[in-house]
Amino acid sequence: MPKPTRLLSLDALRGFDMFWIIGGDALFRALGEVTGWGWARWWAAQLDHAEWAGLHFYDLVFPLFMFISGVAIPLSLLAKAETAADKRPIYLKLVKRALLLVLLGFFYNHLTDLQFATQRYASVLGQIGLAYLFAALIMLNVRSLKGRLAALAGILFGYAAIQWLVPVPGIGAGVLTPDGTINGFVDRLLLPGRFYDRGFDPEGILCILSATSVTLMGGLAGLVLRSERSSAYRKTLILAGSGAGLATAGLILGHWYPIIKKAWTSTFDITAAGLSFLLLALFYLVVDVWKVRKWSFFFRVIGLNSITIYLGTRIVDFDFTSKFLFGGLARLAGGAGVLVLGTGVILIEWVLLYFLYKKNVFLRV
Repeated sequence: MPKPTRLLSLDALRGFDMFWIIGGDALFRALGEVTGWGWARWWAAQLDHAEWAGLHFYDLVFPLFMFISGVAIPLSLLAKAETAADKRPIYLKLVKRALLLVLLGFFYNHLTDLQFATQRYASVLGQIGLAYLFAALIMLNVRSLKGRLAALAGILFGYAAIQWLVPVPGIGAGVLTPDGTINGFVDRLLLPGRFYDRGFDPEGILCILSATSVTLMGGLAGLVLRSERSSAYRKTLILAGSGAGLATAGLILGHWYPIIKKAWTSTFDITAAGLSFLLLALFYLVVDVWKVRKWSFFFRVIGLNSITIYLGTRIVDFDFTSKFLFGGLARLAGGAGVLVLGTGVILIEWVLLYFLYKKNVFLRV
């Protein structure tokens, strides 16, 4: 079987997603403040998480990354498993990958401080690694589409049942508030160290279980892209139709079962995955079907080294470097100086990633 052509749209979409994490959010928030333009101020408000219930664009960034990681399961992992005589190395690699991401998550959360009692053990990277592991195990061992859909439904309905029906001591069942949610009770009971939020962690134990559904839905999207029986336009329609259906269902159900990113409610999972399907359909159509690609190179350079730059922003003070290089221009720009410095941060990060790209250096986990 010939080696499948790499989907440049996935790299571009991953880079688009990471752009908002590595400085795009701060740049556009500053644009709204400096200019006062209506659209810019509206977009700036979207670049912050909803306080609790509700959905902003920024709430989509993390689940979109998890969704994209799931898309890669059929394109790489399943393809290797189908030709492997011994699948044990594949399972071993999956476990090693998950543990490495958990460890990198500890490192991102200042493990080097050696303050173990106050160390935050839940992390974005840990959730990505563990949810990928669980979703990949389902995809590897449940071979039929009906079985995979049943597993997805089991996660979504099972998690909803836990949130609605399992009582929290002293509070009761189905209390979806920061203090009352079952997520917080389980984290306080089983998760050591400190939490990101008061009383619970949005990357905590039950949240990882719930987020597995988003990665698994990405895996189902990957099956669509991998199909040899469908044309490129049919794949686009399937992705877009699935996305529209999921997002609509999530928004409707959200009137009764709130969309809460911090608690990873099932309605949030469905809505976020639906919007991710739509973005994937758009990027796939433009980049891989129409082959309109020049604009996407900026994002692809970021997407190819996403973990590198995610960790890099934690270790390297890019703000200081931007002030060192562009502080004079920022001073001359007056009130718009913050835009100069914000653009400088992204430029420095991108040049670093471009250097790694040209040297063919990629941190693959």
